[in-house]
Amino acid sequence: MNEVTTLNLPIDDELRLQLHNEVHARPPARVRLPALIVYVAVLNEGIGREQEWQHLKNLPGHGNLTLDQLNGNFLRLRCDGFTVKWERHTEFTRYSVVQALPAHAEWGSEFPELASAVVTGPDWLRNIPGKTVAAIHLGMLKADLKASDLVAKSRAWLGEGSVVGSRMGNTSEGVPHSCVVTHFRIGADGFERMLVLATETTSEARAGRISQRLLELETYRLMALRGLPVAKALSPVLAEAESQLADITARLERKGDSDQALLDVLVSLATRVERATAEHGYRFSATRAYDTLVSQRIAELRERPLEGTQTLGEFMQRRLSPAMATVSATWQRLALLSERISRTSALLRTRVDIATETQNQVLLEKLTKGQALQLRLQSTVEGLSIAAISYYVVSLLLYGAKALHAAGMPMDPEVAVGLLVPLVLWLVWRTSRKIHAKLKASDE
Repeated sequence: MNEVTTLNLPIDDELRLQLHNEVHARPPARVRLPALIVYVAVLNEGIGREQEWQHLKNLPGHGNLTLDQLNGNFLRLRCDGFTVKWERHTEFTRYSVVQALPAHAEWGSEFPELASAVVTGPDWLRNIPGKTVAAIHLGMLKADLKASDLVAKSRAWLGEGSVVGSRMGNTSEGVPHSCVVTHFRIGADGFERMLVLATETTSEARAGRISQRLLELETYRLMALRGLPVAKALSPVLAEAESQLADITARLERKGDSDQALLDVLVSLATRVERATAEHGYRFSATRAYDTLVSQRIAELRERPLEGTQTLGEFMQRRLSPAMATVSATWQRLALLSERISRTSALLRTRVDIATETQNQVLLEKLTKGQALQLRLQSTVEGLSIAAISYYVVSLLLYGAKALHAAGMPMDPEVAVGLLVPLVLWLVWRTSRKIHAKLKASDE
């Protein structure tokens, strides 16, 4: 949608049009029956839009395609007699070629060869940039849904293998408007096969919605399953980590190892677990999201049983659900292991803190004893200091008395000073007490 000017409204938020148009970002194609849809989904990691743009330019009549046209993550290119739909997602890119059903592949034919019938040519498909995730030949044609040989003819069209199928949707008369049959197997040409049989009244728009749901269902199923190998690979790693954590906890309980040794082992274990979480967290989250989309697409099909086969929903429930349960259990196991490591670390920190507090208490007791001894020593030194100061004062007084006696004053210097010794001692002691009192008052 082009930029609009809202004269009667405040200025638009920068994201208004982008968010509003998101609901129209990937509209379903209109499919005229009978049709063949050749569908390829590839991983686009390391593949830029420029590479996909160069590949799309090789389509007939689209040599002037510009890179700006790929900015919207969706593009439908009309060619002579067929259309190609390009869709870029976060992890994968989808290419859908919608063309007329070849004459040799019409209803009732037995395992028709389809790989060479693609109108773009096999080389164009082979050179799609990326790694293939899903490749499907989806045949859509009109048939009598009440025919007794419906499943038998469908099995012949699909090839060897047991099939699953469903009647889909409700018309205004309360009967299904189409049915789908597939065997979810990759053939020798590298493609799966799906067959949709629709009534005469099925519109092109409805056929487009049916094809989109089925192709998305299979793509999201395969993308969801990408978490299963990761979960299986992590299982022995988690088992080893859990065993090591149990050993660390036991050693912590026995108190036979040093705190530093336990801390080194615990930090190493925590690092490995956090690395696994960082490396695989996105994969597990993506698996849950894809699994949710699979459930939504199955619900949108509004399935009804097709005689003699499992429905697609039942097949997914029996085959996909255990895999998703394994992935979910592995992710929970990883998260719980991380929590247990955190609790063990807290216990170890508590033990270290208690040991530190005990050491601090011992040091404080030693410091207190040292201060008491220092106080005693200080008192002793203070007593000696009083005696020394008194001695110097008495000596000065003696010198003064001798000077007065020499000057003619009738007195005995030694006797006079000797009588003053008690007074001098008391004055020195009193002076030291006043100094202590002033220091104490200043500290308070």
